Amino acid sequence: MRAVKNLLVLYTGGTIGMLQTPEGLAPAGGFEARMRAWLDAHPEAPRPDWRLQEMSPLLDSANMQQGNWLAMRDAIVEAVKQDGHDGVLLLHGTDTLAYSAAALSFLLLGLDVPVVLTGSMLPAGAPDSDAWDNLAGALALFSQGLENGVQLFFAGKLMSGVRASKLRSEAFDAFAALPRHREGERAAELPTTLSYCQPRSPVNLAVLPMYPGIQAAHVRALLETGIKGLLLECYGSGTGPSDDEALLDALRDAGQRGVLVAAISQCMEGSVVFDIYEAGSRLRDTGLVSGGGMTREAALGKMFGLLGAGLDLATARHWFALDMCGERA
Repeated sequence: MRAVKNLLVLYTGGTIGMLQTPEGLAPAGGFEARMRAWLDAHPEAPRPDWRLQEMSPLLDSANMQQGNWLAMRDAIVEAVKQDGHDGVLLLHGTDTLAYSAAALSFLLLGLDVPVVLTGSMLPAGAPDSDAWDNLAGALALFSQGLENGVQLFFAGKLMSGVRASKLRSEAFDAFAALPRHREGERAAELPTTLSYCQPRSPVNLAVLPMYPGIQAAHVRALLETGIKGLLLECYGSGTGPSDDEALLDALRDAGQRGVLVAAISQCMEGSVVFDIYEAGSRLRDTGLVSGGGMTREAALGKMFGLLGAGLDLATARHWFALDMCGERA
């Protein structure tokens, strides 16, 4: 825990800085001037020394892609290693805020500075907006001292970047760290191939929920797109149709093609424990690796971090099953 003295504010777009257009709210530049004007008008607000950098293009976070995660990672590493910043505040839209927090948690493993993501449900300047409260609250945290790693701050709550999810679309307390079951052996030491120093590449990933009527053809259609990772959102404790041999064969084929197939629970407060039910055991036997109590955001971000580093299937399965930064334990 240490106070940050030289903060980078990385502005990626999102509602916090949006302005009204004829088509609706849209990302807008010039946020640094608005932020400085607000701080000048509120001298009581704590703040470290800071500099703002705008990403290009500025995004509505509904348009967030893997390439944007990689660009954010590069900007953060450059700010820390070349420009001497000792903390980063990332301003981001709320639609994919939890996804980006999770992805960056795995892209920045080993980077010895605190990184906090925040945003707002209403634009800065809108009546009764939460924007300045979230921004000022995050600045206060940097002034007081934060642990290294990626975290998400929203509506007065500081959450792990790998435990948070967006639960509400029309309330200021939109995010929460769900009490999902935590389990998993903590990795004693992470290899350099998974540190922030390791360049990553985009990866073709897919998420598929289990539901009554799911067919083997759906899985095979995804395989034909060339996916490298498939995240299955299973029922309850990790179950799914266990009497559909064609579906089970399709999942086995995925592993034989080198696809990392992992399972999480689609329950908001759920965890995968395959052996409770035969239906879970039969899914496990197709080669699925358990995601334990990971959220969708964390599991997808972890899959991206592992496969984007170029790991082979066996190595990716090994690290997916271990806790790397608090996502499982």
